[in-house]
Amino acid sequence: MTLRIGVDTGGTFTDVVAFDEETGALHVRKVSSTPQDPGLAIVEGLDQILEQIGGRSPADVGYFAHGTTVGTNALLTHRGARTGVVTTRGFRDLLELGRGRRPRLYDLQADKPAPFAPRDLRLEVTERVRHDGSIETPLDEDEVRAAARTLREAGVESVAVCLLYSFLRPEHEQRIGEILREELPGAHLSLSSRVLPEFREYERLSTVVTNAYVGPVVAEYLAKLRQRLAERGLAAVPHVTQSNGGIIPFEAAEELPVRMVLSGPSTGVVGAAGLCAAAGHPDLITFDMGGTSSDVSLVRNGVPKVTTGMELDGRPVRTPMLDIHTVGAGGGSLARVDAGGHLKVGPASAGADPGPACYGKASDTAEPTVTDADIVLHTLNPVHLLDGRMPVDEQAARAAVGRIAERIGLGVEETAHGILRVVTANMARAIRVISVQRGYDPRDYTLVPFGGAGPLHASQLARELGMRTVLVPPTPGAQSALGLLMTDVRADFSRTRIQRLTDDPERTAGQLGALWAELEDEAAAWFDAERIPEADRGLERTAELRYAGQNHEIPVPVPAGPLDAAALAGVLETFAAEHRRLYGYDAPDEPVEAVTVRLQAVGAVPQAKLPREEPAGEDASASLTGHREMHLQGEGFVSVPVHRRADLRPGNRVTGPAVVEQMDTTTVLLPGDVLTVDDHSNLVIAVGG
Repeated sequence: MTLRIGVDTGGTFTDVVAFDEETGALHVRKVSSTPQDPGLAIVEGLDQILEQIGGRSPADVGYFAHGTTVGTNALLTHRGARTGVVTTRGFRDLLELGRGRRPRLYDLQADKPAPFAPRDLRLEVTERVRHDGSIETPLDEDEVRAAARTLREAGVESVAVCLLYSFLRPEHEQRIGEILREELPGAHLSLSSRVLPEFREYERLSTVVTNAYVGPVVAEYLAKLRQRLAERGLAAVPHVTQSNGGIIPFEAAEELPVRMVLSGPSTGVVGAAGLCAAAGHPDLITFDMGGTSSDVSLVRNGVPKVTTGMELDGRPVRTPMLDIHTVGAGGGSLARVDAGGHLKVGPASAGADPGPACYGKASDTAEPTVTDADIVLHTLNPVHLLDGRMPVDEQAARAAVGRIAERIGLGVEETAHGILRVVTANMARAIRVISVQRGYDPRDYTLVPFGGAGPLHASQLARELGMRTVLVPPTPGAQSALGLLMTDVRADFSRTRIQRLTDDPERTAGQLGALWAELEDEAAAWFDAERIPEADRGLERTAELRYAGQNHEIPVPVPAGPLDAAALAGVLETFAAEHRRLYGYDAPDEPVEAVTVRLQAVGAVPQAKLPREEPAGEDASASLTGHREMHLQGEGFVSVPVHRRADLRPGNRVTGPAVVEQMDTTTVLLPGDVLTVDDHSNLVIAVGG
């Protein structure tokens, strides 16, 4: 069993990457996604890539990992399970009250999203735990059984349990869970003390309800896919990506599906960080442009930035995840003219079916997509894609763009350029969110585009942001699938305990050390369950700190080893430095509080490593396949060289304007760009202009 396979499901294509451990060869395959049943495309892609390699069998696969958007799509389309809630008496309406803030400050008409659990399915029970963990009112078990019967009669498929201060004292939630299992056998159950043992009641309630809402959907999908793979002869334990960039077995993911909200894009960031650090580019901004959206993230010193939560469709979701910002700007994003006569692009998408007009399946009145604009300008091959496996209809693309051109009074090519400028501006705004707004200058970073459409637009996007270097990895169109073969098994553990660090440092250090010891015991049990050898186990500690009186915390890494007063002083210095970087000042005379402590357990697994090659000189003529007319802004159609990526060798040099084609994507060089192939086979572009 020498094959390692990663599969990433996108809105338009499903990418499959296979790495042969014996030969070091990397194989890539793309198949059309099947949104109605994503597992069909996965099995088809697996069959095709095994045939492509040379008639290999699923029995040869020793590792299988999958990135999925099933849970995210269920949330966005409101197709989750019928969900009930059991909570402390008096807190039934917290899910709708939230923080009492309007979604948009100056929009008096803005509505909050409808809760996943309607009010009649949110039931209260008598119990009360105080802020110090003491029990004020015991749990009334008769009320719990009555609530369970009510939910059963209402046809509830999943139940979320969230009690006040259960992160300090989980016994009441655990007992409710036992009763619910007796009264509602077969229902999916989510306890907040298990899903998110942290403070902030509204965020914890929202997260556990989200987990319950998508739980049955994700569990059914993973169980069905696991069965299909087993029927194909796959003996390896299939894994799925978490939002933190790590992987876990399917069965473990079924319990905590909320940790898979960013399952798809997270491994692309992890894989890019590893590739670029090896190539001497530790500081980068990743740019994953697929069929329906663009995902951007920042990597500093080779380590992806991590956050503890996000808002998804207006609902807070708290779980460790890579700091990825998503905008509705992909190759399938639709262009339109709004009521004011302005050109808009996205967030609506043509999806996989019917797809862009150039795919030949859209109607004669379909709106054009970003891909159609690229076909019109010949930045994309106007005859076929995917190395000839997918024919395209240039005339259908021109007709679609032409319908927009007539409405705004421009030519077809000028309108196509306008579509690309608008989508570039949308993507630039997304990058500024994760860079400028967090205190980082994008000009200090390398832009790393991937996804099927990323390298197409990277040079123009870099110009928009003032970035000087673009690095295109070897398999950009399938980078997220490749990242699945370059990540470790990970799990996150956390506890909220608010205590001041500056009052009695020695005592506080001991208390925090004891808390981390509890988390390390949980991590050890998880390592044992995952059968991770002792030598492959790693632990990473983080503390979220704030000045007393503040309402937001800053995560600070805590070094391994005993935590004493001296180590705690170092942590406080790091906090002060980070506070200065983010806000421009620190307050050395103010007391500092630790709020939540976190522990990430990392189990190292064998990873795919791309081989290095010897330099072959600057001459890239061996990769030249011909020329094609490409429309340049202000110049019209210009004959530009077209290179085949597979024939480029380290040291080769290409100057723009030019096009580099490969099966999974196209890289466009604008005038003034200079491309050099490094010894890791990355395309490193010095941006001109």
